[in-house]
Amino acid sequence: MKIERIHHVAYRCANAKKTVLWYKEFMNMDFILAIAENKVPSTKQNDPYMHLFLDAGAGNVLAFFELPNSKPATKVTDPNTPAWCQHIAFKISSMEEMYEAKKKWEEGGLEVVGPTNHGLFMALYTYDPDGNRLELSVDIGTKEERILALEKMNKVKWEMLDYFDEHQKVPEHAAWLHEIEFSK
Repeated sequence: MKIERIHHVAYRCANAKKTVLWYKEFMNMDFILAIAENKVPSTKQNDPYMHLFLDAGAGNVLAFFELPNSKPATKVTDPNTPAWCQHIAFKISSMEEMYEAKKKWEEGGLEVVGPTNHGLFMALYTYDPDGNRLELSVDIGTKEERILALEKMNKVKWEMLDYFDEHQKVPEHAAWLHEIEFSK
């Protein structure tokens, strides 16, 4: 078996309509499909739900479930896992789009972090109404610069993984990544 792509990623939401409108306004995602049933097809449980699907671009789909008969959702993250760790990142095409999103998010009262330089790409972060951390990412540098950097990183990935696994310390194999200046 070879995975072709992610079909969809699904999260729970407190309010399906609020979620659709938020993602339309702040992430420019179109509402593409809704499924609502009283019985869960996979488990046969009686548990009414609204399952909504949003277009995340290039065939990617972000989905949510509202469960009106279930207890309200609580933050399900591990208290020992930092909030920045679990997130979903969306690729956009330009820094201009990133700055437009930042302005829109800030004007909409959202908490915004960034843009942050991650070496090969810049990132901007916020949270959706249910507390899910979201990232917008823009590749930086020329195509040739990215290819060379990725080839260099590819050569050391297993050494890095083995070193970290054995020592539980950060390997220095790719420390250069945040020190170089890519074209903008």
